[in-house]
Amino acid sequence: MQARIFLLFLTVTQLINAQKEYPQDFFRSPMDIPIVLAGTFGELRSNHFHAGLDIKTQLRQGLPIYGIADGTVTRIKISHWGYGKALYVAHPNGYTSVYAHLKKFGPEIEAYIKKLQYQKKSYEIEVFPEYGELKIKKGDVIAYSGNTGGSSGPHLHFEIRSSVTEKPTNPLLYGYEVRDATNPTLLGLFGYPLSNDAQINGSENKLQLNFSKQADGTFLADEIKASGTIGFGVNGFDRQDMAANKNGIYSVVQKVNGKTYSAYDFETFSFAESRYINTLIDYEHFGKYRQRVQKLYKEPANKLGIYSKLYQDGKINIQDGLDYTVEILLEDFEHNQTKLVIPIKGSKVPIKSKKNISKTDHLILANKPNSFDLGGAKVYFPENVFYDNFYIDLEKGADTVKIHDNTVAAHRNFTITFDVAKYNLEDRKKMFIARLRENDNMSSYSKTYKRGNTFTTRTKTFGTYTLAKDTTPPVITPKNFKAEKWLNNYNYLSLTIADDLSGINTYSATLNGEWILMEYEPKTRTITYNFDDKILTSTKCDLKVTVIDNVGNTTILEQTFYRK
Repeated sequence: MQARIFLLFLTVTQLINAQKEYPQDFFRSPMDIPIVLAGTFGELRSNHFHAGLDIKTQLRQGLPIYGIADGTVTRIKISHWGYGKALYVAHPNGYTSVYAHLKKFGPEIEAYIKKLQYQKKSYEIEVFPEYGELKIKKGDVIAYSGNTGGSSGPHLHFEIRSSVTEKPTNPLLYGYEVRDATNPTLLGLFGYPLSNDAQINGSENKLQLNFSKQADGTFLADEIKASGTIGFGVNGFDRQDMAANKNGIYSVVQKVNGKTYSAYDFETFSFAESRYINTLIDYEHFGKYRQRVQKLYKEPANKLGIYSKLYQDGKINIQDGLDYTVEILLEDFEHNQTKLVIPIKGSKVPIKSKKNISKTDHLILANKPNSFDLGGAKVYFPENVFYDNFYIDLEKGADTVKIHDNTVAAHRNFTITFDVAKYNLEDRKKMFIARLRENDNMSSYSKTYKRGNTFTTRTKTFGTYTLAKDTTPPVITPKNFKAEKWLNNYNYLSLTIADDLSGINTYSATLNGEWILMEYEPKTRTITYNFDDKILTSTKCDLKVTVIDNVGNTTILEQTFYRK
């Protein structure tokens, strides 16, 4: 809808011209402090690429965020997780700027969204204002920095997208200055025998390869002997000046005897493709060691559009008796470069390590649906959930089943269905499907659909799933006030809400019978009401807070306080 509306305000010619080159002097900085990055565009994250810049806010919240150009607000979204409080502004040159993890919005926008929150009686909200309804000027304070949503510390998440395609582009392309005089850091090099007849140094399995730094600053790998079709992978990071954060690398190029075999960069990408990051990285390695190794060859299931050049999908066919020189170039946005050279001698050497394939009784065919009966539960994988065929590890059980491990990625949801016929109806009301965490054996709620004698959950995550029961109601604890006290010196009410098993589902609060907006911060389990909302009509204030967990256990807190 946003794209269709915006097209009314741009001619086709204007739109095409706007996208030919990235404007260098159109946008101002979103903040008045130096841009120091905690995260870069395209950075490798869990199941997705980072779609913007994470700008440090000096460990503070409440710093002013400015509109980078004239425009109009086209979207406002407030959620407990994800981007938290987020603002989207369309600009007349065909781009939309995005500001996320905000503490609050500028006065006009804050009043606009709070009115709608009270109308809908909901903290979480998503609205698309009419084009031109909320206009901003370049340099207007449109928000204040915060730590809302999935943020792990105060910062501004900042994006620039195409207003039509909604593809994000690297904000550094628009002339923003970030000091960076440091070459990317290379942490590891890995060799992959890919064909049935392939080997590297006598191994048919993946190998970590040694390299050393040379006098000229480049890196040289130990010579390897190989045959068949092979590929390489690297892991590393980049640092900008004034920050210790290990950020993402902008571009990677692989050359073989001077010819480019693979090249990709993070100028832009499509949100629709982002989950294919799991085909770019060695996902099995990530599952075992939490290290993201970027493969320099393209898997058949990889549908990413980030590649600028591909020859033989980045795979290298090694012939016996020939020599090869592979160059891998890691480069940041400021063209600081790290170079790694790998000498290869085509040679069929005796196999010391045979291909290690872990087989089970169950083979998953990725392009076909697969279903399995695990005793107390059934699991169903639709076609194309996975990127490749593999042997899946399944453990049957009565109320607990294990479905493989975290070394394989699922691209789409699969379903797990438990038979609960043996439980009475009253018990079922308090039961749910839970996933057991590996480290502490604690369980986390998996959204449960209850139909007849079955409980079903949809997930992309492997692991151990079980039926759990929660009969304990949530806990509500006032943080900054006590009953029957005067609160004239307070600007807000603050309470903690917590549930020890199934988790919080809904919460609500009233003052003197009128619904009030409680802002929920799940990371601190805190709900907060701001007295600036000014709905108090009497000195005596009767507060009622209701919290319901995911199986319906309910706690109600009622307290009276006084305020003039």
